[in-house]
This record gives sequence, structure tokens and C-alpha cells, in this order.
Amino acid sequence: MIGSALYFFQEKILFLPTTLQQDYQYSFNYPFEELFLKTEKDAIINALHFKVDNPKGVILYFHGNAGDLSRWGNITEYFVKKNYDVLVMDYRTYGKSTGKLSEAAMYNDAKYCYDYLLGHYPETEITLYGRSLGTGIASYLASKNSPQQLILETPYYSILDVAKHRFPVFPVKQLLRYHFPTYQYLIDAKCPITIIHGTEDAVVPYTSGKKLSELNIEKLDFITVEGGGHNNLIEFDAYHKAIKNVLK
Repeated sequence: MIGSALYFFQEKILFLPTTLQQDYQYSFNYPFEELFLKTEKDAIINALHFKVDNPKGVILYFHGNAGDLSRWGNITEYFVKKNYDVLVMDYRTYGKSTGKLSEAAMYNDAKYCYDYLLGHYPETEITLYGRSLGTGIASYLASKNSPQQLILETPYYSILDVAKHRFPVFPVKQLLRYHFPTYQYLIDAKCPITIIHGTEDAVVPYTSGKKLSELNIEKLDFITVEGGGHNNLIEFDAYHKAIKNVLK
């Protein structure tokens, strides 16, 4: 009974979107452009493009599984303050974004955003950044393109790996419709990879992220934040030091 519920309600477990009215007005500390990207016939993706004078580059940011751009816009301003342009999108059903949600659709929308940036920046200036849920999407893009670098905050080896940890008594491999096999994508990525993970992460186990560092990848730097949880790495000096090193 619980196993069948896991199959039918896994989207409600994995995705925790909040929605916004289409006329909602964003307010942030830095200049931005609001975008509505028609990625497919029945899907429109809402995104924010923060812009600074003389940027060091641009960060394509894929956020976690909860909230919407009214929250994540504030979070990404951390990078705008470091003099980077930032493009952050809301997944389908999040915020003002519309369309049917699926793993393939999320990859498609991410590629659309990447291609959008290619029309405005050289690829050598694009940094991919994934946080939590977004790490699998960012890793997918890195495997298909040649960005400057890939940064992953609290990533998972795969959704299956996390599900096995959370639901150890169920045949989750047969039940899952979402996979996000980050480990497969990282092997095909050609750019430098930085992974930042806290030892006290109660959402994505530290061990799941650590397994990524055990892949045979030459340009991978795994940074441990001792005592760091899932949503508070920004409170630790180790996180700030890591970001300072990769966003020179």
C-alpha cells in the first residue's frame, strides 16, 4: 500500500513548488530582466536574468525543489554581488512557469536556457550551478556542452540513491519515474567540477554526494563543509572560501 502510494505521489514528495500570480511583481536589490521563455508548445518558463556592469561571466543557476523565484532570486543575488550576471529559471508548475512536469521536460527547458545564454555570452564565460534538485539538471547540461565550469551544492549520486536511503524497505528502483543520474552525467562532463556538501545534510545524505568524488574524474574537487546541513552552507566559512576560489 505504501509502495503504491510512493509511485503515484512521488512528484509530491520530490517537488514542492509554490505558485505566483502571473502579474506578481518581483523586487530585488540588483537590476534584472524578467523573461517568459516558450520552450515548448504548451510550456512557458519564467526566468530572471540579473545583469551587472562589466560582469566577470554568467551563472546559469538551477534551484532546489521548494519555493519559486521570489525566494530563489534573493538567493542568487549572492552571486550577482560578486559581479556575475545570473540566469535562474522556475521549473514547470513553479512560480509563473507552466507546462507538464517530467524529467525530460526539465532537461529540455534547461537546454533552452543554456542556448538562450549562448546568444548573449561566449560559452567560455558560462558557469553552471546546481543546488540540490538542480544538481542533476546542471550536470546533464555539463555533459552535453562545454561551459567554463560546473558547481554543485548538496548534490546526489542519483535520485535512486537518495530514495534507497529514505525508503530502504521498498523496491524503489521499480517505483521511480524520476532518476536524475548525476553520476552518469559527470563522467561525460569535460569542464572542471566543484562539489560542496555538508556532513550533517538531512535531505541529501553526505554519503550520496561523496560517492560522486569517487568517480574516475580528473577535474573534480570535492569540498566538505563540516557540520553543514542542507540549507545552511552559506553560514559556513568553508562555503564562502570555496566559492571565492572558483569565481575568481
